[in-house]
Amino acid sequence: MIKIPQKLKDQLWWLVISVDYDYSRITIAEHELNEDALTLWLEDKHDFKNSLDECLQVDIAAKQFARLIKAENLNSYEGTKLHPKKNFVYKARIEINEPVAWYQEDASLVEQQWAREAVLKRLLTQLVETETRGLEIW
Repeated sequence: MIKIPQKLKDQLWWLVISVDYDYSRITIAEHELNEDALTLWLEDKHDFKNSLDECLQVDIAAKQFARLIKAENLNSYEGTKLHPKKNFVYKARIEINEPVAWYQEDASLVEQQWAREAVLKRLLTQLVETETRGLEIW
């Protein structure tokens, strides 16, 4: 679960409303990753902004980004291993690298894009699920 401060929730809802609840219109205009956080600048595909200052800036802690990469199995693959002592083969997830190191060093540009889009999808899904939970439908 991604920690979303209330101010960011409000801004995300405003973006969702401005795209008429068509989540596919929300896109990542730019991104930046440092040792502390992944920063995404979001905008409407039908209303491109002239500068990043006009986009919605979302900061995700690097630890949360790493957890998401691991949860989505982006930094690993299904493979077989040989047990070191009992000499039998078994299926296992084989980790390529630590999540953030994988993103920075091993992932292709497409895989990096998938990771960022996974963050956006998780963020929007979590927003909708947590904010609509408990509402009664008449």
